[in-house]
Amino acid sequence: MNPHDHDSYAARIERTLAKLAADDYELLIEGAMLAAAHRLNGHMHRLGMTSVDQDLIHTYLLTINEYRRLGVADGESMKALAAIEDLRPAFVRGDHPGGAEAAQQALQLLATVRGRTRTSQT
Repeated sequence: MNPHDHDSYAARIERTLAKLAADDYELLIEGAMLAAAHRLNGHMHRLGMTSVDQDLIHTYLLTINEYRRLGVADGESMKALAAIEDLRPAFVRGDHPGGAEAAQQALQLLATVRGRTRTSQT
C-alpha cells in the first residue's frame, strides 16, 4: 500500500474513533492501534525505510534487528505503537478495570504517532 493510501485509511479510522464513547474502549484501543500502524507504515515508506509492499503489521512480530532499524528512523512512533499494542491483552482480550482510561492513553499515543508522521508527508 502506498503512503497516501495508508494516510487515507488512518484518517478514516480516526473519524470513526471520534464517534465512539469512552465505554467503547475495546474499539478505541483496536482502532488506535490500526490507525497508528497505518500512519507509521506510510511514514516508513516515505522515509525509504520500507517498500510499499512491506508493511509493518505488529511491532511484536518484528525481529529485534528490524525493530531497531525502524526505531532509528522514528523510535518515538515505534514505541507509541508498541505501547498501544501492549494495552490490547488486558483491555481488549481481557477484562481488567480501567478500560476507558486505557483507551484515552491509546488515543494519546495515536496522537503522538500522527503528529510525528505528519511532518514527513509530501
